[in-house]
Amino acid sequence: MSIKKTSLYGGATAAALALTLTACGGGSNAGGAAGGAHDKNATVNIGSLYEPQNLDNTAGGGQGVTEALNGNVYEGLFKLTDNGKVENLLAQDYKVSGDGLTYTFTLRDGVKFHSGKKLTSQDVKYSLEKVIAKDSQSARKSNLEVIKSVETPDPHTVQVRLSKKSISFVYNLSYVWIINSDAKGLKTTEDGTGPYTLDKWTRGSALSLARFAGYWGDAASNKQVVFHYYKDATALNNALLTNAVDVVTSEQSPDALDQFKSNQNYKVNDGNSTTKLLLAFNDKAKPFTDVKVRQAVSSAIDDKKLLESVWGGYGKPIGSMVPPTDPWYEDLTEVNAYDTARAKKLLAEAGYAKGFSFTLDTPNYDPHPTAATFIKSQLAKVGITVKINTITPDEWYTKVYKNHDFTATLQEHVNDRDLVWYGNPDFYWGYDNKQVTRWVEEAEQASSTSEQTELLKKVNRKTAEDAASDWLYLYPQIVVANSKLSGYPVNGLNSQFFAYDIKKG
Repeated sequence: MSIKKTSLYGGATAAALALTLTACGGGSNAGGAAGGAHDKNATVNIGSLYEPQNLDNTAGGGQGVTEALNGNVYEGLFKLTDNGKVENLLAQDYKVSGDGLTYTFTLRDGVKFHSGKKLTSQDVKYSLEKVIAKDSQSARKSNLEVIKSVETPDPHTVQVRLSKKSISFVYNLSYVWIINSDAKGLKTTEDGTGPYTLDKWTRGSALSLARFAGYWGDAASNKQVVFHYYKDATALNNALLTNAVDVVTSEQSPDALDQFKSNQNYKVNDGNSTTKLLLAFNDKAKPFTDVKVRQAVSSAIDDKKLLESVWGGYGKPIGSMVPPTDPWYEDLTEVNAYDTARAKKLLAEAGYAKGFSFTLDTPNYDPHPTAATFIKSQLAKVGITVKINTITPDEWYTKVYKNHDFTATLQEHVNDRDLVWYGNPDFYWGYDNKQVTRWVEEAEQASSTSEQTELLKKVNRKTAEDAASDWLYLYPQIVVANSKLSGYPVNGLNSQFFAYDIKKG
């Protein structure tokens, strides 16, 4: 969401816009035991594999910046809860015009940035325009390019005019951080409105957040949180066992779980994931321009065996980009299911009876090297030779995501409702099906969520049939914590990890 290393790969569609929700700061999380006394001056130590690339989520900050800062340091007009619901946050309320093109937001009173400046509509305008700017690397950029204009009739009101209807607009706004329009140097500093301020970031080691005394909502339950960064799952687990950290945001070593399950000092939480591990083809690069080749490769890989080898009894095979928590989910695991005889037949029909070779650009962190080796072995059985090219997350971002300079790659996509990226022929994998693009556009302009759902079910099936990518499996979401901890998120939706409700006994 694993991408987990670069959380660039946003979701898109959402539910009804007309319902106006209200919420206070903070929120409820399910992890750990509820109630009981806790230390309000505690420091909560969080273990993670995902250090930010920088602190600006419009400049390629990656999964780590979302995990540490989203909801903790920065807030949006709306908040996506750990259960996937959209709630009002900095927006007190909003109204939508009859034609669905104009949104009027009223901002919450009494909100201040960490610098002390009062939040105004100008900051919201700046933040929205920053996301859709030419040089923005935000995952929401293409979703929010539907914004035609942003007006600020007064300091408490923001009026956004869209170029066309967008049923996902409010959902997508939950990903947009509201930033002080006067702030500078946001790759290494911050100026948000959240319950924590940035205390210190020691690159390669840790990032600490301190409770913000001037927060507009409920104060954080702890005084400080420190995200500690580790290079591999073994080091992360050792840190938990030695009490160097109190909680691990996403367990990546299933073989290590028994030592926590059998120990009353720890709790293993098996939450819901939206993270898909993809073998992503460059559908504009030969031989993956041929649908039969993509189908053959998909059928040549035993996804269940791969999942078992990486995760044991956790996670599940997934036959498309859509996890069970998305409204348009259908079980499509039988489409291009494991069948080596079919794979060989399709290769012959495509003119590759003797196979072919390709380079697989593979991120250097778990589980990619393991998955790449497995895929290489599987494809060799049908005559396909795989050269594994191991690269860093930064190299992946430039080479694959930005420059589209690859033939095939491995990557996780962490977000919910991100099927719609297959309707964008300019996205890094280059899938270009005009009917799919039309369905996605129609779904976004749908008048009801049921209409949207039916259209995206068509997209789901068509992309699966076309083997637009090979969706290897759906990650489990395993949060392991000290039993004295409570109030932590267990689902890790879209990589976020709200820390403000965590209580330490």
